[in-house]
Amino acid sequence: MAKVLKHLLKRLESRVLIVLIAAAGALWGFFNIASEVGEGETKALDTRLLLMLRNAAEPSDPVGSQALQESMRDVTALGGVTVITLVTTVALLLFLMHRKLWHAGIFALAVTLAFVSSEGLKDVYDRPRPELAPHGSYVYGSSFPSGHSTLSAAVYLTLAVLISSLEANRGTKRMVFALAGVLVAGIGFSRVYLAVHWPSDVLAGWCLGGAWALIAWVALLRFGGRDQIAEPEPAAEASHPQ
Repeated sequence: MAKVLKHLLKRLESRVLIVLIAAAGALWGFFNIASEVGEGETKALDTRLLLMLRNAAEPSDPVGSQALQESMRDVTALGGVTVITLVTTVALLLFLMHRKLWHAGIFALAVTLAFVSSEGLKDVYDRPRPELAPHGSYVYGSSFPSGHSTLSAAVYLTLAVLISSLEANRGTKRMVFALAGVLVAGIGFSRVYLAVHWPSDVLAGWCLGGAWALIAWVALLRFGGRDQIAEPEPAAEASHPQ
């Protein structure tokens, strides 16, 4: 029994180290992109990629039909403050109802730190929004990093980590991560399509939000096992035969 416990602890520490390295890599990616943006190294590529999604003869007109443009506005809303707040609130209530106190705390902290860091870094870098085409969605604040990309990565990826930790079926785990990945990718793409962010803003947002999701994973590996297990309700006593 002692050997089994020792093996499990060793495996846990190895996983924590790997995830910490991944989180450090994501943060390095963010600051590396920020450095390139500050030096103007991304301007040409950002412009080229953004214009690829616009009509060559009329940059104010995005490629695709009106239906696609409306769909992109719907997708981008999934990373907005209103939807993110609703998703976060529902998830926290469900975790609390199932006595997953550490899961709830880790999720709340990850979302809060992602929001605060995103807004703070916007003020630090103060990058102007793209002006190559009219914005297809209402915007406020600076451009770098993308708040939608940061929050969607932090919220949906952290939620995927937390849900998968409670699910035994590997197929379900993969599905949860796949759905989170599609959401994060779609929201980021929509920000560039609607010309409200440069591609580098989105990439940096993914790095920052992903870093918070990975840090939340480390916290879950270390403390998630302390959550109370919901006790099954006692079965109704069978009536005694007369």
